[in-house]
Amino acid sequence: MSTPKSKKLESKSLDSTNPTTNTKQPQKPNISKRTTPSRSTKPIKTHSKTKKRTKAQIETIRTRFLAHYPQAKTELRYRNLYELLVCVMLSAQCTDKRVNLVTPALFARFSDVEQLAHAQLDEIKELIKSISFFNNKAKHLQLMARQVLERFGGEIPTTQAELKSLAGVGQKTANVVLLEYCNANVMAVDTHVFRISHRLGLSTATTPEKTELDLQKAFVSDLSALHQAFVLFGRYTCKALRPACESCFVQEFCLQPMRSTPRR
Repeated sequence: MSTPKSKKLESKSLDSTNPTTNTKQPQKPNISKRTTPSRSTKPIKTHSKTKKRTKAQIETIRTRFLAHYPQAKTELRYRNLYELLVCVMLSAQCTDKRVNLVTPALFARFSDVEQLAHAQLDEIKELIKSISFFNNKAKHLQLMARQVLERFGGEIPTTQAELKSLAGVGQKTANVVLLEYCNANVMAVDTHVFRISHRLGLSTATTPEKTELDLQKAFVSDLSALHQAFVLFGRYTCKALRPACESCFVQEFCLQPMRSTPRR
């Protein structure tokens, strides 16, 4: 006489030999929903990724950028060195367009370093509140103005070391001020310059500072003009997400070619 437990084991054993009970149900293929991108891409013939740019290639890149962007200047609106420095400080991780919307009221209220130095912090914040990271930037603006009064007699300095000694002023900000206002032969690496430099094989560096050194070594001269040209090219043509490759004048040097074509 079999126990209930043995019956269960027996039943299980019989089920394992019965083709009708042991047949696996066919699984439906796991087909994920396919999304069709709004634009398709086609590869473009380029130079080898492994080789460094030759002097001839670098010279071609320089010539084309200077030809396409003659006398390029920043799109920030300013009337003097004080306003330029403030604009550049505000433009960090923010668009020039947004900065240009904010600064007229700011400069109408605080027209020089002395007025900004004695301003109430909350009032500065209120005037620039639509700018990214406005709390920190307001503090930096106020402290920068006070430092200019105390250390430089109210005159904005025009050397990289002195500019970098001010609150909220790093190397990129200092270089932008110098190349824009003094036409100094320096390179400033922002997000656009960094992207363009790597897409064109001019640098493989992982930081803006090292990328700056690569560009200085590659071009040596025309650095201020090339910076302005790279910024405009990156802002309107070689954009981060949807580059207008069909409008590119240095296409054959690109290491990340993605020619956009309308979806069919």
